[in-house]
Amino acid sequence: MSAKIISGNEVSKQLKDEMKEEVVKLKAQGMEPCLSVILVGEDPASKVYVLNKKKACEYIGIKSLETRLPATTTTEELLKVIEGYNNDKTVHGILCQLPLPKHIPETKILRAILPEKDVDCFHPFNVGLISIGEVRFLPCTPAGVIELIKRGGFETAGKDVVILGRSNIVGRPLSNMLDQRDMNATVTMCHTKTKNLKERCAAADIVIGAIGRPEYVKADMVKEGAVVIDVGINRVDAPGTEKGFKLVGDVAFDEVKEKAAAITPVPGGVGPMTIAMLMKNTLTAAKEAFFKK
Repeated sequence: MSAKIISGNEVSKQLKDEMKEEVVKLKAQGMEPCLSVILVGEDPASKVYVLNKKKACEYIGIKSLETRLPATTTTEELLKVIEGYNNDKTVHGILCQLPLPKHIPETKILRAILPEKDVDCFHPFNVGLISIGEVRFLPCTPAGVIELIKRGGFETAGKDVVILGRSNIVGRPLSNMLDQRDMNATVTMCHTKTKNLKERCAAADIVIGAIGRPEYVKADMVKEGAVVIDVGINRVDAPGTEKGFKLVGDVAFDEVKEKAAAITPVPGGVGPMTIAMLMKNTLTAAKEAFFKK
């Protein structure tokens, strides 16, 4: 029997509808949440992401500001834009779309955003808060994974979870979040140098693919009845199709779904959740700014 499909499209819609109702109540109190997005350069994927974020803001009722800068923008020019938004009390969240042009140091830019407006949760201060269990924001993609697990009704307490990938954006923060007291999972974070990788995955109750390799997780790496969350999104050649390529995850979906109890698709799985959690962080930032006045 094929696995249950965990739809990020459906769960993200539920979340956005809940936030939409909350924004109506906040506006009635005189507060309008606002997200500012900065896009540097002409990266096609980044343009799509920014457009989707703008649509999510419009749906929920969050004010959306956007600054587009040429790829020739200097680090100093970008820092001035960020400083302006940092000082603007009507702006609650600031997001600088990645990747940046190679001549601009990402670390310097991300750390320039005030921690209380860091709705991507990349600032070391906010990351540090997570590690000690005092959360302000949660990184958007890991938070989306957690939400899919929770709303899917999948138990994590006492379960063995394997995360494939140790990036600072997904693997590391997700590991930290899953072993907190509200989740109580036993987490193993694997990577390309991990020994007996296949055996470790095959013993896990929950497998999370975030390794950036197309269809890397095969059926023989997953035990019967496991929950599989696919964070990856990879473009692979698909001759004969309209676009000449297709999007696949880090999991070989067609074969793994025959063994797993539940699995996320690509696209339509974790991706929509990332944007939903960005909206949630923006709302959190707005409430924090408004109610501490």
